[in-house]
Amino acid sequence: MAKSKKSAKKTKSAAKKPARKVVKLAAKKPAAKKASAKPAAKKSNGNGAPKPSSKPFGLAGKALDGVRILDFTHVQSGPTCTQLLAWFGADVIKVERPGVGDITRGQLVDVKGADSLYFTMLNHNKRSITIDSKHPQGKRVLNELIKKCDVLVENFAPGALDRMGLTWEHIHKLNPRMIVASVKGFGPGPYEDCKVYENVAQCTGGSASTTGFREGPPLVTGAQIGDSGTGLHLALGIVTALYQRNRTGRGQKVLAAMQDGVLNLCRVKLRDQQRLKAGPLTEYSQYGEGVPFGDATPRAGNDSGGGQPGWILKCKGWETDPNAYIYFITQAPVWAAICDLIGEPTWKTDPEYATPRARLPKLKAIFRRIEDWTMTMTKFEVMNACNAVDIPVGPILSMKEIAEDESLRATGTVVEVDHPTRGKYLSVGNPIKMSDSVTEVKRSPLLGEHTDEILTSVLGFKAKEVAEIKNSGALSAPQKEEKAA
Repeated sequence: MAKSKKSAKKTKSAAKKPARKVVKLAAKKPAAKKASAKPAAKKSNGNGAPKPSSKPFGLAGKALDGVRILDFTHVQSGPTCTQLLAWFGADVIKVERPGVGDITRGQLVDVKGADSLYFTMLNHNKRSITIDSKHPQGKRVLNELIKKCDVLVENFAPGALDRMGLTWEHIHKLNPRMIVASVKGFGPGPYEDCKVYENVAQCTGGSASTTGFREGPPLVTGAQIGDSGTGLHLALGIVTALYQRNRTGRGQKVLAAMQDGVLNLCRVKLRDQQRLKAGPLTEYSQYGEGVPFGDATPRAGNDSGGGQPGWILKCKGWETDPNAYIYFITQAPVWAAICDLIGEPTWKTDPEYATPRARLPKLKAIFRRIEDWTMTMTKFEVMNACNAVDIPVGPILSMKEIAEDESLRATGTVVEVDHPTRGKYLSVGNPIKMSDSVTEVKRSPLLGEHTDEILTSVLGFKAKEVAEIKNSGALSAPQKEEKAA
């Protein structure tokens, strides 16, 4: 009996073979497309690169079209990363807790009943789905999303993803091509289980110890180098992992530790730490003042980190405007132009001022003299005068001035976005400009706004399945029990 069944199966499969051949012969169109791509492969030395698009630049799609991101991030570091990927065209699906969402939706609220600017400025171009990850049906949806996505990004506290059951092994079993990208406070070591926030990262990454004036305490910077800086590093790691996956066919883990990211941005200070072994750091103003150096890179006030003496100087109106200042660098190649501008032409040939070495002990006095000149003009007038003769200066721009700068609006660095509950607001746009991947800044999603859309169009659930999942309570906040009267 078993033999006859087997032979019957063989006969059946043999009978089907010609049909399969016929189907292949009938469907020749895809093969024709491949054939048309052959010349491009030859042009690119056989590396399989596609033929250059004939569409105008900016109309050939976005850089990350076709990449889908499962976004488990919250607050700032992770959302910075995924927003950047979304700006480049990735489909970012933000997973949020039902009824609550990303905690920043309700932090620093300025418009009652609307998501905060903290949230809206970090979650443009994303779709939102609400899922209770502890619910069996919620886990079902998450598993299906893992199968359909290319990258999972998270910035939970250490171990949180594992406690959700989303271990590396589980994720990779479901989708071997999945890239799992994480922001953590510290890399492997004694502090890897510690929670980290922006200013903690600045302090542990070397920024705070080297920021401020040497007579005062360490200072953190207003730039979010711990959170947003690490998010930018992680985005690079993700894009690199996607590129490698084209060759290996498999995903990998990507880690960006906040301490590491801050240190990478403070590398010139690590450079100076090593230079101390060879003697004093002569470009630091304390050298010219005869103040001895210790055994660690000191705080340097407004000294330039590039080896050229620089300082922040007052401009016209400084008495009432806290930002009427300009950063001025006494770069050696333009010393003669500086002398002419400030009315000290004899300094060009005077041995006491003519060389950078001779000027070092007198930097404070030199900058006081330059400041006498800058105080006679606005910071923009100083900038115009200096730029005309290639002297590098930078006016201290307030956030108000940046928000109102028409050139920044024109380039999309500052954008105005319309939101259904809060109205129009300003946000930063994509800081990276690409000629063939034009960024559109779309508003952030409302909590769970795209839940149905994702269940049907991404996961392919039928109406009956969607109803089943919804009715189970896996996608909605638990109902609060009514208090007894």
